[in-house]
Amino acid sequence: MINQQGQQVHENMQTGTIPQQLNHGGHEFFDLSEVLSSAISAMNQYTLVKDHIKDQELRNILDRQLAFMQQEYNTTLESFKTGSKPSVSTKTYNMKEDNDFIYGLKPSQPKKPVQSASELGDQCISFLMLNTVKSAAPMKARAALECTNPVVRRVLADSVPNCIEMAYEISLYQNKHHYYQVPQLKQEDMQQLLNSFAPAQGIQGGNITH
Repeated sequence: MINQQGQQVHENMQTGTIPQQLNHGGHEFFDLSEVLSSAISAMNQYTLVKDHIKDQELRNILDRQLAFMQQEYNTTLESFKTGSKPSVSTKTYNMKEDNDFIYGLKPSQPKKPVQSASELGDQCISFLMLNTVKSAAPMKARAALECTNPVVRRVLADSVPNCIEMAYEISLYQNKHHYYQVPQLKQEDMQQLLNSFAPAQGIQGGNITH
């Protein structure tokens, strides 16, 4: 025997009319739960390590990114719970670092795990921050690909570039302080690889031509 609420759900399924807040598929529910839980974990990690930072520049990056994460989390959560456009749209994160990488490798001390929280330094903390935001990007992209709700899909898709921008900002900071070194190929090898691809030709019968 189906009660009134169950009958309404059954009728909604038959007619294809689903309440807006339930306009989600099963995979979407699971993936969004993972995205939101991961976002909470990221914010918690930022909060736990911020008092161990010695460099004010890194502290400024953490504070700026943490505030942005909190707003983006609220936007994602609201769109997920309501199935509708959130009251605050997804913003664009703009880093403060320049875009100049230092290339090449210099001798440095081997990395190893710390034995206590007192050993947490700016190098260790910046790597923790980098890994946190880098891991969020593929998770959000994967979740967006599973979304049936168009609003949630767009919120997630728009947040992926923000993860990339945050990661880039942290890696630039690390590179400047020689925490993150970037090797390069030989110039002749780079040139050979650059010349190993050619542009696609115009599509016959389409609107794109060269």
